[in-house]
Amino acid sequence: MSINLIQRILVTISRHRMLQAGDRVGIGVSGGSDSVALLRILQGLSGQQGIQLAVLHFNHGLRGADSEDDEQFVAELAAHSGLPFFSAREDVAGVARVRHWNLEDAARRLRYGFFGAVVKDRRINRVAVAHTADDQAETVLARVLRGTGPAGLAAIYPVNGQVVRPLLGVRRAELREYLNNLGQPWREDASNQDRSRLRSRLRHEVLPILEREIQPAIVDHLGRLAAMSREDEVFWRVLTRARLDALLEREGGRLRIRCTDLLNPLLNEDPLSGVGFPEEARLAITQRLVRGIIEELRGHCRQWTADHVGRVVGLAVSGSSGSRIELPGVMVERSFDWLWFSRTGGETKGYAAGCSDANSSASLAFSRLVELGNPGESTVVAVPEIGRRFHLKVVDWHVWRSDTGLDKVALDRDLLDLPLVLRNWRPGDSFRPKGRRSSRKLKQFLRMKRVAVSDREAWPVLTSGNMLVWTRGLPVADEFAPRPATSAGVIISEERL
Repeated sequence: MSINLIQRILVTISRHRMLQAGDRVGIGVSGGSDSVALLRILQGLSGQQGIQLAVLHFNHGLRGADSEDDEQFVAELAAHSGLPFFSAREDVAGVARVRHWNLEDAARRLRYGFFGAVVKDRRINRVAVAHTADDQAETVLARVLRGTGPAGLAAIYPVNGQVVRPLLGVRRAELREYLNNLGQPWREDASNQDRSRLRSRLRHEVLPILEREIQPAIVDHLGRLAAMSREDEVFWRVLTRARLDALLEREGGRLRIRCTDLLNPLLNEDPLSGVGFPEEARLAITQRLVRGIIEELRGHCRQWTADHVGRVVGLAVSGSSGSRIELPGVMVERSFDWLWFSRTGGETKGYAAGCSDANSSASLAFSRLVELGNPGESTVVAVPEIGRRFHLKVVDWHVWRSDTGLDKVALDRDLLDLPLVLRNWRPGDSFRPKGRRSSRKLKQFLRMKRVAVSDREAWPVLTSGNMLVWTRGLPVADEFAPRPATSAGVIISEERL
């Protein structure tokens, strides 16, 4: 039995190119039977594979004294095996409460955050974890019951970045038989018997009934479904990435795409331009583009459901300019024919920072007092909140007035009430640009210029005695523009920091 087991694991390692000679492999060991078996199996294969091993343990602190005993058990196992031991602990329940994650999700994120930190420190370059064929079947079934698309059916990947899963083709019962034959003990996690959790009910109730009474090969079939779904997913990811590279625009920390491109992503795309795609086919690609955008922005699509994707598509189809929706970790805004995507949320500390969904979102509000120098002098104002630097240069207007390109961007210095205030736009701001007969709210001008709602908060304006005298992209206020008698002008320009 054990020889056949080891051979099948070797086939999995080879087929998916999990390990290379010289790899430093950290084995995630909880103390349970699966992870202890993985440790013992890789120990036996380390010489043949030319790899170095270490033991990783993350203490979730969820089971009181039992959690402490688990860590002690794994530490002793590593010491007995002569392997380096790396461990960490986190208040998983506290993080879950603050971050509004469910407990299982928080534990997984923090655990993999710890694994990633050890990789980042270059102590290891691979992480081996002990997911089995049973875990794969449970995951596929759980996702079907919760509601998933084709991508979700791919379930657990054999290789995902630095993480490898050599036991994905092996049954849990086989591993326990292997350990019993070795006389190797393991720890039992009583929480795995909690039937209030979906995963536990699937493991102990649903799958055994399906396997015993309906389809003995159910675990193999679900594993095969996952493998076929992964193959399809590879094709879709290549196509999605190619279309996003062609259609998606990146500006600062935000992403944008034309609604027409999102809804018709293959239009005029050679060699597919002559193919008539039915509505269902276009929608399939559109939905994957949305998920691709979210993955680029957040690094993953966790917490995103088909309903969330559908709401984004709906905004592209019929949303009005200025409308926005807030979804898990992302704000999506319609601005004319564009959809803008930006991250939302707050900072995360500890190992959660390495796997967080959120990003800090600083205010874009700013205000600076501005004094002016003598003719020939420039005042420089840096505004890191929006990444811009402003120059206000006082000039001899008698010399500069012949430059007709300046007549709508220069101010009459002697009409200004100092100090000036450079600040962000505020609701209610209004003025009359040079050449206009009447005053209007700046919001109307920005809408006419098709400035996205999300950009308006940071739109710079210059005021004098509470009157708006200048703003980006429009002529200066008419009552402060240079006159024939003007002696000193103020020319305003800006650049990136």
